[in-house]
Amino acid sequence: MNVHSFFAVLIMLGSATLVTEASEKSYPERPVRVIVGLAPGGGTDTVTRVMTQKLAEVLGQSFVVDNRPGAGGNVAGELAARAAPDGHTLITVTPTHVVNPSLFRNVRYDAVRDFAPIVLMVYTNYVLSVGNSVPVASVKELIALAKTREPRLVYASTGIGSANHLSAELFKSMAGIDMVHVPYKGGAPALAALLSGEVQVMFSSSGGLFPHAKAGRVKALAVTGAKRSVSAPEIPTIAEAGVPGYEVTGWYGLAATAGTPRAVIERLNAVVNRALPELQERYANLGTEIAGGTAAEFGAYLRNEREKWARVVKISGAKVD
Repeated sequence: MNVHSFFAVLIMLGSATLVTEASEKSYPERPVRVIVGLAPGGGTDTVTRVMTQKLAEVLGQSFVVDNRPGAGGNVAGELAARAAPDGHTLITVTPTHVVNPSLFRNVRYDAVRDFAPIVLMVYTNYVLSVGNSVPVASVKELIALAKTREPRLVYASTGIGSANHLSAELFKSMAGIDMVHVPYKGGAPALAALLSGEVQVMFSSSGGLFPHAKAGRVKALAVTGAKRSVSAPEIPTIAEAGVPGYEVTGWYGLAATAGTPRAVIERLNAVVNRALPELQERYANLGTEIAGGTAAEFGAYLRNEREKWARVVKISGAKVD
């Protein structure tokens, strides 16, 4: 390489650094769209709006929630995967994001390769609960009953392939039991079926279940996470209560389109991590706990979750055309 070429390379590298720094300082240059794959008013939508309000306040641009329900979240996933990789289109991802490629036959994006992870925002426990007519008071008693009861126990879910459906399938597999699955069209009718005695078992979201448990309308036997819920520390984890190694966590993270500049990802990650402690109480009221961490940590988490749920889907035999 001659001297002129050497200095040309230095100038190019310097220009690239300046462009990156400029991108970081000027981002966002216009309103940012945050895609949510569910209808307004649900848990994912609410968690997202709490954070977008803070992002808009800190970064000085509008962060507009774009609800795109359909195909179990695949409509939203495809939109985000095909967006310009400039950080002006983001997506809230949940366990569904990594489950769908195993569950649906024609998912037109890769849940890991086509996205740039930003940060894990919050997580939540599900609750293994039984109706008051079920004569058990612990996970071990439920397992013993399920192994001997005829007809078999029936459990509700919010739909085939939903987080609470697959939580129950993982529980069945690890506990060596069988139960009959009845999917409902959403959390409200599924919980109503449990409260009325139409079904005996359900893995419920903690925010929706705890008020009924505290009022004595249903029995909460255990939570699904690795540690007890701060909202109900008296309830053991499933792993503590009789199924060692069992762990399911509901979570909500933020991602961008693959190829989004690293400086933009790092800026968003830093803003979210600073905001989470300020938002802790608001998220606690939604039945969630703050998470945070680096983009790389969230990327590793997404890969692990994809592998875990692919195994569970295979065991359950669940498929959606």
